[in-house]
Amino acid sequence: MYGLKFVLFLLFLWVVPFNMCGCTATNTINTPSNTALINIPLLEKWSGDYPASELGRLPEEQQGLAAGYIGDTETFITVWRAFMPGEILPAVDFSKNIVVFTRNVQFYNRTSIFKVELQDGAAEIFAMETMSAMPIEEKVAMAMAVIPRKGVMSIEAGTEKIQVVDFK
Repeated sequence: MYGLKFVLFLLFLWVVPFNMCGCTATNTINTPSNTALINIPLLEKWSGDYPASELGRLPEEQQGLAAGYIGDTETFITVWRAFMPGEILPAVDFSKNIVVFTRNVQFYNRTSIFKVELQDGAAEIFAMETMSAMPIEEKVAMAMAVIPRKGVMSIEAGTEKIQVVDFK
C-alpha cells in the first residue's frame, strides 16, 4: 500500500492546480458590466406572416439577419404594407421610438417578442417561437415591437451588432 504522505502529496498535486484555474476563470467570466441591465418597455407589438418576396423592403443591411430595427417612417410604411396589408398603419413617433423586429431565418416558426433588454447601449430582443421544421418558402413569421429610442445605440442580431442611426 501507499503511505499516507504519498497519498496526500498526490491529492495536493491534483487539487492545487485545479483550484487555481477555477479562480482565474471565475474572475474573467464574471466581470461586471459598466451599466445595469434595463428592461425596455414594449409600447406596441405585432406578430404575423411576412412575404419572403418582400424582404427587400427591410433595411438593406438587415435583410438577411434574424433581428433588426426600423428607424424611419418611410421604411416602416413600406414594411407595414407587406406585413399587415389591410390593417391601419399605427402611428410611431420615430424621433422618440424605433421598431425592432425578429424572425427565424432558417425555418417558418411563429414568433412573438416578449422582452427587450438594454445593457451598455446594446438592445437584445427576446422572442418566443414555435418549433417547426417547415422550411421558409413563400412567407416568414415575423414579430415587431415599438420601443423607446433613448439609450439604444445598437441592436444585437446573433453575433452581429447593428448600429442605430440617430433620427434626422
